[in-house]
Amino acid sequence: MQKKKIIISVTNDLSTDQRVKKVCGTLNAMNYDILLIGRKRHTSLKLKRPYQTKRMRLVFNKGALFYAEFNIRLFILLVFSKVDIYHANDLDTLLANYLAAIIRRKPIVYDSHEYFTGVPEIQNKKLVKKVWQTIEQFIFPKLKHIITVNQSIAQLFKDEYNKDLRILRNVPNKVETLKLKSKSELNIAEDKDIIITQGAGININRGIEELVEAMQYLNNVCLIIIGDGDVIPQLKKRVLELKLENSIIFKGRMPYHEMMQYTQHAKLGITIDKDTNTNYKYSLPNKLFDFIHAGIPILASKIIEVEKIIKNYQIGLFINNHEPTHIANQIKYALDNKELMSEWKSNTHHASKELNWEIEENTLKDLYKKLKNKALHIVALNIPYPANYGV
Repeated sequence: MQKKKIIISVTNDLSTDQRVKKVCGTLNAMNYDILLIGRKRHTSLKLKRPYQTKRMRLVFNKGALFYAEFNIRLFILLVFSKVDIYHANDLDTLLANYLAAIIRRKPIVYDSHEYFTGVPEIQNKKLVKKVWQTIEQFIFPKLKHIITVNQSIAQLFKDEYNKDLRILRNVPNKVETLKLKSKSELNIAEDKDIIITQGAGININRGIEELVEAMQYLNNVCLIIIGDGDVIPQLKKRVLELKLENSIIFKGRMPYHEMMQYTQHAKLGITIDKDTNTNYKYSLPNKLFDFIHAGIPILASKIIEVEKIIKNYQIGLFINNHEPTHIANQIKYALDNKELMSEWKSNTHHASKELNWEIEENTLKDLYKKLKNKALHIVALNIPYPANYGV
């Protein structure tokens, strides 16, 4: 039987998007023919996958013109490609996918990685926010197969559109047993306690500015910041001003397994997003699960979904505010309490046995099995695909 083809699209450059990579891996293992579409930037890392990928070089790289160019070119690709199912990641790919699905009369799966209309970047841009809300309000009520990253965001959509969403958390695969590089091989301090934060969106209001400030109150501690974001240049400047070059190390984006080498050397993982907007308030950062799978305790802010996991598994502690001195005190408290750290570390191993992709992917498998069975039923009865099939 010929493989069914799924076209999966996302606006990033694919190389560091672990959620999309895991989704593609699961569907590829289910014997689907995968084409993954994203964007190509001059900083994009090399990509090698066991399925087809296409990264578009764009004239515009940000703002309205970027989204317009991306969606127009994506729509042309989608509507003229051989395809059985469209899989749209986030609101910024949904319009092109929806229109192509209507024209081609094909099913569409929508994977919302965040509460897009609540992201901080558009809250003070009334026209931009209105455009995205209009697109969502036009398409979302018509969708039948919707996935999101946690229960809080699913409830927001339920309240707004009376839709039941499937929950597919962005948990890692079970960590492979890899030879762990030494601190000297990674060029990190051997005589200091390592703490770490990481992510593709190290932006304003993620608490990293205050974390950097807190480092001036800590001795024999080294902070590693892995990833990129709009606040990184400001952070590097502040590190120089505070003369903390020997206490804070910046590492750019890197492949997941390379990043986890650094993470596994850390004593404490930091995730201290601020509750300043809807998207952050209900977020469930990938780094939380990375820390769990690296076997390190966590210092976190009391973001709803994060707090639930840390309390449920007893794997760390919280900050009560973002004052640098308070953050420093909580870090020192954790690092100085060896017995408590040992207990938290042990509990991360129990948590990783439940919070892994090998369990989580069953939600995705169930959705696509139902889609396949529905399609086979229609074909077997020789019924024409309805105009809104799967939309």
